[in-house]
Amino acid sequence: MTPLAQPVGDCGVILRLGDHISPDIHADVVAMQTAVTAAGLPGVTELVPSYTALFIGYDPLITDYETLSASLSALTPEPAALKAPAVREVPVCYDAELAPDLAEVAERTGQSTEAVINTHMSGDYMIYMYGFAPGYAYMGGVPKGLRLPRKQTPVRDVPGGTVCIAGPQSLVTTMTLPTGWWRLGRSPFRFLRTGDGGDAFPLAVGDHVRFRRISRAEYERRREGKGGA
Repeated sequence: MTPLAQPVGDCGVILRLGDHISPDIHADVVAMQTAVTAAGLPGVTELVPSYTALFIGYDPLITDYETLSASLSALTPEPAALKAPAVREVPVCYDAELAPDLAEVAERTGQSTEAVINTHMSGDYMIYMYGFAPGYAYMGGVPKGLRLPRKQTPVRDVPGGTVCIAGPQSLVTTMTLPTGWWRLGRSPFRFLRTGDGGDAFPLAVGDHVRFRRISRAEYERRREGKGGA
């Protein structure tokens, strides 16, 4: 797909490179991000990749939409070199108390709760972007047998660490917020780490995640910081 440029306010351009979640489309987004960075275009202030698009922020005192759009259209991104993706294991407790939607997901998909858990763990999840809230790593890769549309009415006060799915997407919440996604379990793994002097985001866009089942006892131990996460 030829990139489609559109203005965002008076200091941004969004380049759309597709219209659905796909590793190939996301690879094009990353390639464009790399090309824009390498070009050093005057006035560019930030680059924000998403599932199918790249946002380019700019200083309107240095450049403008027409100039920047013309420069972007002249770029020739090269496909990213293939390399083995980083794979991180994320523990999940599927205890009923921590998975309030597990039974309903099983009913809606015509499976047992154990089958839902096994199907969820069989997925190969890739981080496509961060967004909405700090540390919210949006992942694609939910197996087709678990794909449900979002709830019509969001649930309030969903705690951090909740493992959620909606359509082909999955994420692990990092703070207490409402959500309309389906809650399948709880993880002690922290996708957002602040105040410890390290990297606030331990996983990067492009990393792959595999979920591993843990017991309630192990979840509590790790959550209390006794087993690491």
